[in-house]
Amino acid sequence: MSTIDPTARIAPGAVLGQDVSVGAYCTIGPHVEIGDGCRLESHVSVSGHSKIGARAVISPFASLGSPPQSLHYKGEPTGLVIGSDCVIREYVTMSTGTAGGRGVTTVGDHCYFMANSHVGHDAIVGGHVILANSVAIGGFGEVGDHAFLGGLCAIHQFARVGEHAMIGAHVCVNRDVVPFAYAVGHRAELAGINRVGLMRRGFSPEAIRNVRKAYRAIFLGPGTLAERIESAAKELAGDVNAMRMVEFIRAGKSRRLATPRRDAGGDE
Repeated sequence: MSTIDPTARIAPGAVLGQDVSVGAYCTIGPHVEIGDGCRLESHVSVSGHSKIGARAVISPFASLGSPPQSLHYKGEPTGLVIGSDCVIREYVTMSTGTAGGRGVTTVGDHCYFMANSHVGHDAIVGGHVILANSVAIGGFGEVGDHAFLGGLCAIHQFARVGEHAMIGAHVCVNRDVVPFAYAVGHRAELAGINRVGLMRRGFSPEAIRNVRKAYRAIFLGPGTLAERIESAAKELAGDVNAMRMVEFIRAGKSRRLATPRRDAGGDE
C-alpha cells in the first residue's frame, strides 16, 4: 500500500506503482511514472517526462526531470529514464534530454548518486555506477557500467568513461577514458588499470593480467596509437575484456583519448 504525505503535491496524470512512499512537500509532475517500492523521503521534485524504476530511494531536495541546461531547449517534451534500485542522495539533479540530441537522459540500474551530483541532458549512465559528492556529468556524457567517479570530478560534455573505470577526485575528464583504466590529475591522465576495483568485482587474476596486457599494448608499446590498437586487437582477439577496450577506442568520434602520465605503469 502506498503512503502519501498530505503536504505532497501529485499532479493528475502521474502514475505511481505499488508500495510507493511519498514524503512531506514532494512534488510530482503530470508526466511522471514512479516504480513499485520507491521511497521519496521529503522535498523531492520529479518533473518532465520522467520514469523512475522500482525501489529507488530519493533523498530530500533532489530534482529529477528538470529542463535541460541548454540554450537550444525550447520546451520540447523530452525525457529522463532512471533504472531500478538506485540511491539518489540530497540535492542531486538530473535533466531531461533535448530534442536536438537523444531526446532522453538515461540512467541504469543499481546506481548510487551521492549528494550534489549532477547528470546533464542526453547523458547515458550505465548500471552499478557510483558518483561521489558533487560529481558533474555534462551534456551527452557517457559513463559505462561499474564506473566509479571520485568527488568533485567533472565529465566534459560528449566525453566518455568506459566500464569499470575509476576517476580520481577533482579530475576534469575532457578526454575519453578507456574501460578498466584509472584516471588522475587536473586533466585526466591514465595511471594504469583499476586493478583493485576489478579484484573487488571478482575478476580472476588471469582476466586482470589480460586487461593489463591490453592496456600496455595499446598505450605503452612501440609504433603509433593506431598501429598499437590494431596489433592488440589481433594479439588479444580471444579476450573479451581486451576487445572491449579496443572497441571503445574504435567507437570514439568526438574526443581524444586520455593517455598515460609519464610515471604511469600498468596498474595502481
